[in-house]
Amino acid sequence: MRKYVFAALLAGTIAAPAVAQEAAPFTGPRVEGIIGYDRAGTEDLDDSDGVVYGAGIGYDFQLGNLVAGVEGEFTESTVDECESGVIVANDTLCAQAGRDLYVGGRIGSVVGANTLLYAKAGYTNARLEAEYDDGTTETETGDNLDGIRLGAGIEHAIGPNSFVKAEYRYSNYEQDFEKHQGVVGFGFRF
Repeated sequence: MRKYVFAALLAGTIAAPAVAQEAAPFTGPRVEGIIGYDRAGTEDLDDSDGVVYGAGIGYDFQLGNLVAGVEGEFTESTVDECESGVIVANDTLCAQAGRDLYVGGRIGSVVGANTLLYAKAGYTNARLEAEYDDGTTETETGDNLDGIRLGAGIEHAIGPNSFVKAEYRYSNYEQDFEKHQGVVGFGFRF
C-alpha cells in the first residue's frame, strides 16, 4: 500500500511543473475598457488635445513566451477645435474627432510570469465632423478616413482573469490626419 501512495505522490510531483508550464495567462478571449490622452491634427494645422475612451475585444494565443492575437476596438474622442474669421469676419469653423474603429493584430513576449510586452498594427477608420457658421447659414458635414495604426504596450495579469495595460499608439489617416494616443485599460479574460 505504501508503494502505491509513494507512486501517486511522485506522479503528482512530476506532473505539477508540467501543469504550471501549461498555464497561459495570456490565452483566450478578452474584453477591456480604455481611456487616455488623444492628440489629433494635420501637418498644416495645429494639433488639438482631448480624451479618448472606449472598449475593445480580442483573442490571444500563447505558445511558451510568445503571444499572438487579433483585436478590435470602438472609441470616441473629445478632440474639438474651433476657429473664427476663417472666410469672413465673425464666421466660425469647428472640427471634431468622432468615433474610431480599429481591427488588427498584436504579437508579444511574456516577461516574468504575468507581464506581456507587445507591438500592434492594423486598420483604423476615424469619423471627422465639421460645422461652419457664417452668421446666417450653418452647414455640417462629416467624413470617414481610412488609416493604419501602429502601437506598443505592456499588459499585466493582476488575477487569474483580469489585467491592466498601458499603450502608446500612432494612427495615420487619409488627408494627412493623424493621432497620437496614450491609453490605459482594464479588462477581463475568459
